[in-house]
Amino acid sequence: MASSGVQNASAAPALQRGIVKMVLSGCAITVRGQPRGGPPPERNIYLSNIRAGALARRAVASQQDSKDVPDEPWAFPAREFLRRKLIGKEVCFTVDHKINEERYYGTVFLGKDTSGENIAESLLAEGLASRREGARATTPDQIRLAEIEEQARSSKKGIWSDGTGSNTIRDIKYTIENPRHFVDSSHQKPVNAIIEHVRDGSVVRALLLPDYYIVTVMLSGIKCPTFKRNAEGKEVPEAFAAEAKFFTESRLLQRDVQIILESSHNQNILGTILHPNGNITELLLKEGFARCVDWSIAVYTQGSEKLRAAERVVQVLNADALVVKLSSGEYKTIHLSSIRPPRLEAEGSQPDKNKKLRPLYDIPYMFEAREFLRKKLIGKKVNVNVDYIRSASAATETTPAFPERTCATVTIGGINIAEALVSKGLATVIRYRQDDDQRSSHYDELLAAEARAIKNAKGLHSKKEVPIHRVADISGDTQKAKQFLPFLQRAGRSEAIVEYVFSGSRLKLYMPKETCLITFLLAGIECPRGARNIPGGVQEGEPFSEEAMMFTKELVLQREVEVEVEAMDKAGNFIGWLHVDGVNLSVSLVEHALSKVHFTAERSNYYKTLMSAEEPARQKKEKALIWSKFEEQPVEEVVAVVEEKERNANYKPVLVTEITDELHFYVQDVETGTQLEKLMEGMRSEIASTPPLEGSFQPRRGDYCISKFVDGEWYRARVEKVESPSKIHVFYIDYGNRETVPSTRLGTLPTSFSVRTLPAQAIEYSFAFIQVSQDEDARADVVDSVVRDIQNTQCLLNVEHAGAGCPHVTLQFADSKEDVGLGLVKEGLVMVEVRKEKQFQKVIAEYLNAQESAKSARLNLWRYGDFRADDADEFGYRR
Repeated sequence: MASSGVQNASAAPALQRGIVKMVLSGCAITVRGQPRGGPPPERNIYLSNIRAGALARRAVASQQDSKDVPDEPWAFPAREFLRRKLIGKEVCFTVDHKINEERYYGTVFLGKDTSGENIAESLLAEGLASRREGARATTPDQIRLAEIEEQARSSKKGIWSDGTGSNTIRDIKYTIENPRHFVDSSHQKPVNAIIEHVRDGSVVRALLLPDYYIVTVMLSGIKCPTFKRNAEGKEVPEAFAAEAKFFTESRLLQRDVQIILESSHNQNILGTILHPNGNITELLLKEGFARCVDWSIAVYTQGSEKLRAAERVVQVLNADALVVKLSSGEYKTIHLSSIRPPRLEAEGSQPDKNKKLRPLYDIPYMFEAREFLRKKLIGKKVNVNVDYIRSASAATETTPAFPERTCATVTIGGINIAEALVSKGLATVIRYRQDDDQRSSHYDELLAAEARAIKNAKGLHSKKEVPIHRVADISGDTQKAKQFLPFLQRAGRSEAIVEYVFSGSRLKLYMPKETCLITFLLAGIECPRGARNIPGGVQEGEPFSEEAMMFTKELVLQREVEVEVEAMDKAGNFIGWLHVDGVNLSVSLVEHALSKVHFTAERSNYYKTLMSAEEPARQKKEKALIWSKFEEQPVEEVVAVVEEKERNANYKPVLVTEITDELHFYVQDVETGTQLEKLMEGMRSEIASTPPLEGSFQPRRGDYCISKFVDGEWYRARVEKVESPSKIHVFYIDYGNRETVPSTRLGTLPTSFSVRTLPAQAIEYSFAFIQVSQDEDARADVVDSVVRDIQNTQCLLNVEHAGAGCPHVTLQFADSKEDVGLGLVKEGLVMVEVRKEKQFQKVIAEYLNAQESAKSARLNLWRYGDFRADDADEFGYRR
């Protein structure tokens, strides 16, 4: 890679230092400088006066004529020589000249000064680079480079060796035909790899060795904040996204690692990256840069309990206090050092004297401060460094009594939470007397953060109107609750935040969309009652009531949840089901022997799920809390006898052409395939001789037409919707796919090629005997699996029974005769639809056996254990 450009007129170049972040090629590196209060500055340094072979480049998808470019001979060995020598090492360099801010040319030395190894000389000595063409040896340094190059040439090293060097060119594979088979073939044994790119903290691009597969690897079990593009196309990082990326990048980029390939998602690989210094997945969680995600934690092979154990913060009390669960299991309240939360008098306004003050909603910016901490910290592990203990104080005429306070600096991923809060104008810094040394160990940083917030007029320092939160508390208000009930029942699943836990099954929820507070009782279970104040004294709580309450607190307190409201009691409390991260709280309490199934559950969709969770708890009476003293009555077992009857199985060959997001699919009959080919050839020939006049076709809903697809070919289509001349929704009747096109890409369908000549060849079907989850991630997983396995593949189809929208069928792979739907059940991607028809009992039994195996292995939908469905409604289960 030759140097070029005009040299800057300057004195002797200054010596600069940095850490090598990345090797761009055999003669170019990226150096990261030392941070000074912000992200480390980076600079691309190209070695002056030498060139090395160019590395391979993949074709740019958006450029039609772009093609893959292979390595030049000896390019990859040169890159590897520098990578092994320099990555993560300190270097010093001088800049001779620059082309622009992206490209600097200079000399690089390994170490802190110029006495270290000269990298350009080392490359030339190994025969991995050559001097720039036309470069004259006029200076001592250039003369030395020429002598070193001549020695390598005489020794026939590297590029000077005999032959073309074709053996140094990698056979790079950018795509994998069958990712699932590729993952399975590794048998979960570590694969050697080099991390080539870090997209965000939990997604990297890796070069797998020795076969040179370039794959995207998503870390199993976790997700880091990402970078999203706004309407202007600019990349905008989520909170802590840049920090998480830097954490991973500084440890893994261009390092030699091992990857355990655990699963696949489209062309992406789910895996765990192992480095001699530790498991990056666990390190990200410990630093608070990632959170656990349930959809992929099931495939994590290094022990998911390690990931869960890294999450520690259990409650945010207000803008300066947290409840932290210590490793000993003890709960401790921590106050953030040297900061003061928002106060009412800060705005000079007083609440209505006739109205009860609710600090979280009535004090300006208190809600914003609490939400900032809740979203960043709940469930995360933090580092707590105690700065001082504020002694308890007695009440005076002007101030209330304060208990002893533990004041500390709390950090997550190196970020001081108090400083972040102050910088957003959501807290202020306490001023101390000069002789008061009880203050934060980062007091100066807090003052600087407050100064920035004041300068930028953020939060409490803003001149704008303060945010108002009009939150209606309808807890126990029967009349208001009656007004809300029909709306909440119709809404299905509603978003909520758990504000308070009264007991294992009684909670207070904030409904953001409805801006109201409600009391919520868990349906379908009988949970031990806690201690209560009653006339005449305190009523003791029932056995295990405290354990049930703590279980519910740890699982849902201040978490974002979904609730399904079914009914209301006489006191105005709503009754229903609560789900957190895919877990049904009622089911979880029963499963952990902290609650019993109530008889009212028999009318619900979750009854079988609850009973399936309760049975194992009963069996472990001596250890299972509420069942430890339960005397079980003998029950006569009734076994249903089902008469078996063979179903009709008449499989015909079809070609699967399209899979929908609802897991319906379109097929073509193989027997009529030649007729379609002839029709398409004739139609395109006629269109080529007399092309449609652009804009002459006026589309209307239901019209048959021809449409030019993205491949430039014309196909038969039907207009489904007309939004505007530039947005016409069409359905390709012979293939089953849909597209939105402008009217300029449509034309009149020639009569000789109409559906009367040959009917539409794409026929819609749905899988029989299975049910698909309504959850977006779970549904996407099964659709991706089916697309990989059968799209554009010949299969065998048998119609089983009629359906509301289309026939329900079973599919078999044409070669192995394996049932596609049964395979989805075995992988735990779908549930079984139990039908009562006698002729289906044999196949249903086979499907149910497969489902039991998937449950035992805790695969996908069954990752939470042995129960029929975590959220039966969510997974589309019907009884």
